[in-house]
Order: sequence, then structure tokens, then C-alpha cells
Amino acid sequence: MRVALLQMTSGIDPAANLATIAGAMRSAKEQGADILFTPEMSGYLDRDRSRAAARVVAEEGDAVLAGVRALASELGLWVAIGSLAVRDSAVPDKARNRAFLIDDGGAIRGRYDKMHLFDVDLPTGESWRESNAYVAGDGAIVATTPWAKLGLSICYDIRFPDLYRALSDAGAGILSIPAAFTVPTGEAHWHVLLRARAIEAGAYVIAAAQTGEHEDGRRTYGHSLVVDPWGEVLLDMGEAPGVAVIDLDLDRIASVRGRIPALDHRRGSPDVTLI
Repeated sequence: MRVALLQMTSGIDPAANLATIAGAMRSAKEQGADILFTPEMSGYLDRDRSRAAARVVAEEGDAVLAGVRALASELGLWVAIGSLAVRDSAVPDKARNRAFLIDDGGAIRGRYDKMHLFDVDLPTGESWRESNAYVAGDGAIVATTPWAKLGLSICYDIRFPDLYRALSDAGAGILSIPAAFTVPTGEAHWHVLLRARAIEAGAYVIAAAQTGEHEDGRRTYGHSLVVDPWGEVLLDMGEAPGVAVIDLDLDRIASVRGRIPALDHRRGSPDVTLI
């Protein structure tokens, strides 16, 4: 299986972001990739809620999603869109942070709404309240692809191992963890958390990330990674935007799980006795 990752610096113009994604799709196809993974908030990244209100639309009206689907069909390329901000008529005052899996015919094969929302005050003075603008999802998704089952997640989800236990219990051999990690948390935890999720699940982790200085003033960490089921970092894209392609040996999933059969030894959550 040959996968491509897009590391990008999304801004406040969806058309410009779509052009970046389209260029990455063409590059991925030229390099023989089967599927392209993009970061969280690939289509639009803006913490100015008043400005975003006019540009974040329902899924059926999202020009980035439509453009990716059309080009996926034209190229015969699968695309895992890390996420897009989309409106939900059931929650009109907030959006959903939604991942999409698009097949090589342009059909949507899977959707996942980010379950865990990032609300935090950092020592640097940065303050994030994702729940002010987004509503959390309430279910995990494992999608069937021609190569392996793919577990979907988004960014801050990485800190909740129960989600990845559920995904691997459902058969996921690849975990997608697209992100827009802040620089302080990225420097502290990005690599170790991704390696931990890969090791715990005995699965490949593919983490396409945002990077650099964004139009809305934020900075993101970059370092899009591919980690194998043994926890080895196979690819680290550093901080520069661009596209990288790597081959995955899918037989390694069974090999690693055979060496350390932790998934077979899992038990339910134990009762805890306070003493």
C-alpha cells in the first residue's frame, strides 16, 4: 500500500486551500500513491468566529468537499480528508469538525465527527475553546478500504486511548490521526503519543498535520508522521509544507501482533477498589 501525506498551512480562503489539496492529489497520483491523507481543517482554518460564520457551510454546499470528490474520481485516487468544518442543521449555532473518507470514484465511504474538543489555557498565554464553535461527535468509525480497515480520529482524540482500543477491537490496522497541533503541545507530546497509539493497537498510524504560521495568527507544529505497528517512526515531514509518499508493508500488522499479542490479552475495565 502506497500512501501520501499532505502537510499544509491552511488559511481563511477555502478556494486557496482546495487548490493546495488538488495539487497534492495530483502529485500523489503521479507518485503512484493509492490514497492521500490531509490534515485537520484542510478546507478552512480560522479562529475568528464572525468571519468563519459566512464561510462554514453545510456538507452538501462545501466547495472543498465537492472539489476533492470530483478530482478523486478523475484521478482514481482515495482521499482521507483530515477534517472540514461543516454546519449541521440540528445544531445551527455550531459546526462539526468532520473527517471524510473518499474513494477512487468520488463517493464518501465514511464520516467521523471529532469526539474530544480542545479546551485549554496554555502557559504561553494561548487559550483555546473548541467547544465554543463546535459540537462533539458521539461515535467511533472504522472504514473498510481495499488494503486494510481504517480507524478515523482527529487531533485531540489522540489523548484518549479508549478510542483507539475501540478502533483496534473493531479491526482497524491503520489509524488516521490528522491534526493541527499547537507548537508547545507538539514539542512536548506529539511524537510520543503517536508512537504510543501505534504500539498499543499494533497498527500503522498516519498523522497528516498542519504546519507553520496561519492567516488567523496561530502557529502549528507540523511533523506529519507515519509510525509502524512496532512504534518505529517511518516518516517525519519536519516543518515544511509539502507532499510525502511512503510504502506500507501491511503484513507487518499481523507480524507485530503475533510477537506481542496484547490485543488478544485485553480484558474489560477492571473494578477499582479504593483503600
